[in-house]
Amino acid sequence: MATIIYPSPIFGPVHSRRLGLSLGINVCPPDGKICSFDCIYCECGFNADFRPKSKMPSRGLIARRLEETLLEMRKAGKLPDTMTFSGNGEPTGHPDFPGIVDDTLALRAKYCPATQVSVLTNATRITKPEIFESLLKVDNALLKLDTVDPDYITLVDRPNGHYRIEEILERMKAFGPRAIIQSMFLRGSFEGRSVDNTTERYVGPWLKAIGEIRPKLVTIYTIARETPDHDLRKAPAESLDAIADRVRALGIAAQVSY
Repeated sequence: MATIIYPSPIFGPVHSRRLGLSLGINVCPPDGKICSFDCIYCECGFNADFRPKSKMPSRGLIARRLEETLLEMRKAGKLPDTMTFSGNGEPTGHPDFPGIVDDTLALRAKYCPATQVSVLTNATRITKPEIFESLLKVDNALLKLDTVDPDYITLVDRPNGHYRIEEILERMKAFGPRAIIQSMFLRGSFEGRSVDNTTERYVGPWLKAIGEIRPKLVTIYTIARETPDHDLRKAPAESLDAIADRVRALGIAAQVSY
């Protein structure tokens, strides 16, 4: 079973497939996972298997540790390409997320103005005004959109609580060219049901949504690490390339990670 639980509140830097040398900001506890999705492909495992016993790191602790790390990296002469909110769950779920973003931007201005600030988010909370406004401040708001099919979302992404794809799509459109859409494509099965969002049934409506959102970039990727469910497998490279070509035909940039 996949059990990648990241250090908190700062980890790395690591080499990201999409973002270069990335210094991780993990606002979730260091001993478990807190997420508004429970994706069957998550490298951190299923939510129920990794419930944390400790609390989320405070806003003050995150800022102190981030500043310490940036000072060390500057002394070593190797600053990150990006500071990335990621880790053991959904970063926008931290109650002080807007303030933490502001602190991060202030530290960026002080120590590494050329470094970008990125947020990997499942987009479940972008309908909240304070989260939406905070994400508009960062360089890269990477918003998850694996599909627009509600049944597939229920089976694969498994939202916790209220989630209406129509509401999420409307808010994504409000990001427009400031958004980056991140989409996981995979094949296999889960609990006896087929999983394959590379078929036209899913790709066609997804492309229509992409065309309406008009993001600056779509990142298309597939499984790279062990998943908690072992009946899943990578989408073929040729399928990913074909999907990317259809995105580019809309006049939107696409990046593929195999």
